[in-house]
Amino acid sequence: MRDDVILITGGTSGYGFETAKLFAENGCHVVVTGRYEDRLHETAKAIGVDTFRADATDPEDWEKLAAYIQEKYGRIDLLMNNAGGGVAIKETDQLTVEEIDRCIRLNLNSVIYGARAFTPMLKAQGHGTVINVSSVCAKQAWPGWSVYASAKWGVLGFTKGLTTELGPYGIRVTCLIPGAGATNFDKNANFTERGTVPALKGADIAKAVYDIYQLPDHVFVEEITVWGMDQVVIPL
Repeated sequence: MRDDVILITGGTSGYGFETAKLFAENGCHVVVTGRYEDRLHETAKAIGVDTFRADATDPEDWEKLAAYIQEKYGRIDLLMNNAGGGVAIKETDQLTVEEIDRCIRLNLNSVIYGARAFTPMLKAQGHGTVINVSSVCAKQAWPGWSVYASAKWGVLGFTKGLTTELGPYGIRVTCLIPGAGATNFDKNANFTERGTVPALKGADIAKAVYDIYQLPDHVFVEEITVWGMDQVVIPL
């Protein structure tokens, strides 16, 4: 794995930050993207990674990012489509059109744009791994989460389709489905109903990503759901 090129979107906090940290500690070239230069600078200083300012909801930024990776590194070994967020956790009739559109762009379109931008590079090199981060909302239903869930359902469905497209080229595609995590998700979505800090930590998801990536090249994980022990849905 040493010197492998790892690209993580939304890597300045939460799952993305911890995953970037773990891969960097193990000798990989890690590129972290995000929208805010100050956060990227802080991340680079904290964990020693490369950074590139890009908005995952902007297709042009994805094209610029792919060109940067190609020019500087000449390949990509892991694309982790991690950027996402709740935007606003409200029942559907309480959401504005802008909130609905923003949620879909951030959580679903960004993943599709990322795959579209990097598929030519992945196909040309004949190897690589793509991990798309979804949510247990793709499998379960709670009031107020319907629009967010629709985007994350979309990520799961898109990942399955992408697997059939890229598998013949030797590229592994996985959908990672995390439960509620101790990240900035609730704060950023102005969601205050949870009341407790989830047990699932960013480092736990980072370990799951790392383990999936370390599997032999001829083995892939179609999807994996990772829960904290404090969050149990009955029946599963």
